[in-house]
Amino acid sequence: MLHDYLYLASQSPRRRELLTQLGVQYELLLADDDEDAEALEAILPGETPDDYVQRVCALKAEAALRRRERRALPDAPILTSDTTVCLGGTILGKPTDGPDAAAMLASLSGATHRVLTAVTVVSTVGMHHALSTSEVTFRPVDAAEIARYVDSGEPLGKAGAYGIQGRAAEFIERIQGSYSGIMGLPLFETAALLRQARLRF
Repeated sequence: MLHDYLYLASQSPRRRELLTQLGVQYELLLADDDEDAEALEAILPGETPDDYVQRVCALKAEAALRRRERRALPDAPILTSDTTVCLGGTILGKPTDGPDAAAMLASLSGATHRVLTAVTVVSTVGMHHALSTSEVTFRPVDAAEIARYVDSGEPLGKAGAYGIQGRAAEFIERIQGSYSGIMGLPLFETAALLRQARLRF
């Protein structure tokens, strides 16, 4: 059976834009107030960034599936995604505040880091996963530039304290990999998963 739409279990406006770019119809399937979405994102001791991002994405998918069943919603595929920035083996999550964001950006200055985006699609044909890995190189960024960027408010709520589609684009000397993956939803891998889930788009 072909599906005409999917459920997107993500608050990210970027992921909505990217699905629209693919021509995918979707409905939001967001967490209830009593769900502890943050708890899903806790890092386990000794966990590699690659294992972490895939595990969190799969947990989000399982939570979204329970949510759909609890709300007695019609059957349609569910898409979840999670993006992690890592420098060496260190995961740079969402900054807790301005100084934390500034420290993260200072560590990325003049260096190459990895952006990992995991995608999970749950449907009647099962649960399928993909992982997109990209490398991003920042030019050297001075303290005044970092302070201005942090003051803009853009780094808060973003893994690694920056968004490639925003003002931080001027810091990025080179990328190797998937631009849409760095934004939060790798379109090549996502389209393949959605075809497996028999979505029409």
